[in-house]
This record gives sequence, structure tokens and C-alpha cells, in this order.
Amino acid sequence: MALLYAAQAMVGALNTTQGFPVFLLALHVATAAAVWASAVVLVIVTGLAGRSPEEEKQDAALEVDHRQRARDLLMMTRPIVVLLLLVTAYGGMVVGLRGLPPFPLAFWTLLGGALAAGGAQAINQYIDRDIDSLMQRTAQRPLPAGRLTPAEGLAWGLGLCTASIYVVACFVNWLAALLVLAGIIYYVIIYTLALKRSSVQNVVIGGGAGALPPMVGWAAATGSLNVEALILFALVFLWTPPHFWALAIVRLKDYARAGVPMLPVVQGEAITRQWIMAYTVILVIASLFLPLFGFAGVIYLVMASLLGIWLIAAAWRVWKGTGTKMAWMLYRTSSMYLAILFVALIVDALLPIAL
Repeated sequence: MALLYAAQAMVGALNTTQGFPVFLLALHVATAAAVWASAVVLVIVTGLAGRSPEEEKQDAALEVDHRQRARDLLMMTRPIVVLLLLVTAYGGMVVGLRGLPPFPLAFWTLLGGALAAGGAQAINQYIDRDIDSLMQRTAQRPLPAGRLTPAEGLAWGLGLCTASIYVVACFVNWLAALLVLAGIIYYVIIYTLALKRSSVQNVVIGGGAGALPPMVGWAAATGSLNVEALILFALVFLWTPPHFWALAIVRLKDYARAGVPMLPVVQGEAITRQWIMAYTVILVIASLFLPLFGFAGVIYLVMASLLGIWLIAAAWRVWKGTGTKMAWMLYRTSSMYLAILFVALIVDALLPIAL
């Protein structure tokens, strides 16, 4: 409620200085309604809690390790994942402009993207706290380990997501803000709630959430979308299944114990290794569409080709091998592949200008 109240003041101030554009006027009215709704919900929930003054005093007297709390809140955002998503978002901005974006535009876009990605990750951990406690990889996360309460985790995630939408809407543009909102809804509702525990296609369909950042960057820079932006979306979308299926092979027992229907749990490792190889080849072919249609130059073509050979070789070893070592190497390699591929796109767009 406090965050929405601050956002309402910010939107009102921007309306005054920017001449009351329709988008900000609509956002101002919607935020006012949200402030009052959150206040009503807060009063009702507080009343239903039925806590006595003695219980409140006991909680207030508890000592808090603020450094550990800060580390746990940061951990819930999964900063390494967020950083990779920001690389793709910045790549979308540079390629869209064919040059460096102005610093304020880049700052607000990346800040909003970081808040959205981190907030969505935190909400994901709130929803999955029961199965996270069953998996060795996630058992020490703040919520299953009991270092944060579920309410704290949910409030943190919702707060970050809310802040992200207002940052992008107020300081970037409405299209980028709508894409940020779509990414949050896609990841939390479509992937986490609807697909993750019910469908073997969870990371295939759910990959659309992680594929939106380059489109956000493109929309932030240009105010529109086109075929090139869709190709950038497709690259991350196709990258997601082999990346996470490699992890699923490594953590097969974890996912089986938690009841998450990842592909190796449902159809076995052999089928998963085949699909990893197939998706990797399709991804590498798709990465060459940009220069094929004239959207990228020689620098990107050379780097995409070399990176593609590297990734296919790693996937081949997973396909023909056994055990988890090669799968773990592919998981790490695929992360570096995506980051370097978008860096190559950035260099390809900027070097002609520098020369």
C-alpha cells in the first residue's frame, strides 16, 4: 500500500509536468483505486489475523540480523539470472537503435527490468516454497530454510514487480511497460502456477517469459516492435528448453522427489538428450536468421557460427554420453552462449558507428 501511494504521487507529478498524457492519466486513476483497495485489504487481513497485543510485542522484540536479511532478499531475486536477462534486454535496445541508447533511457529500462525479473523470481519462490524444501538445489533458499516468512517473500516479490511497472511506465514508454507486465504475468501465472507442476512442456511454453526482455529493450528504444524483435524473442525462447533440460538431467532425483514433471522425469533421460540436441540445432539455425535477412553483419555472423559450433558440440556430448557431467557442462555453456551471442549483436551494431 505504501509503495502504491508513493507511485500515485509520482504519476501525479509526471502528469503535471508532461501535460497530462492519456496513458499517465489512466495510470493515475488506476493507481488511486489500487491504493484504496490495498488499504481495505490490509484492514480486513489484519482483523482476520486476530493477533493479541502480547503476540505483537513478542514479534517486535525479536532481534533481526539485517545483513542476513538483506542477503536473503537479494538471494530471492536470483541476481545471476537477472543479469543474463538484462544483457538480452540491453542487446535489444542497442540493436533497435543501431547505436548506444541514451543513458537515462538505458538506466530506467534496465532498472525496471531488474525489478521485474527479481520480483517474479521472488514470487516464484513464494509459490514453490513447498517443493523447494524437497529439492537439494533449493532447500537452502530463504523461504524453505525459514530465514524469511512466506508473507515477507510475497511482499518483497509483489513490491518489486509493482515498482518495475511504474518505473518503466513513467520513465520509458507504455509499450515497454505492457511487455514488462506481460512478462511478470507469463512467468508467475502461466509458468509457475499453470504449467510447472502439471505439464512436461513447462519449460517449453514457459520459456516465453524469459524471452520477453529483448522485446522490452527494443520497445523501450524504438516505441514499437518488428520482425527483428520477434527473432530476438525466438532466440531466447528456443534457448530455454535445452538449457533447463540439461539442469533437469543433473537434478533428476530432485525433480522426481518434488513431483515436478520435467522431461527426463516423465519420458526418461534418453528422450531428453535427443530433444536437447534437436532444440540446440534449431536454435543455432535460428541465430543465423538475423544476418540472413540483413538484420546483422559479418561480426555477428562469424560469432554466431563459432558459438553455434561450440554449443552443438556440447549438446552432442550430452546426446551421446551418459551421466550428469556433460549435462552440467551444457547448462553452464548455454548460459555463456546466450550472453556472448547478445554481446556479439551489440558489438556488430556499434562497431560500424565507431569506425
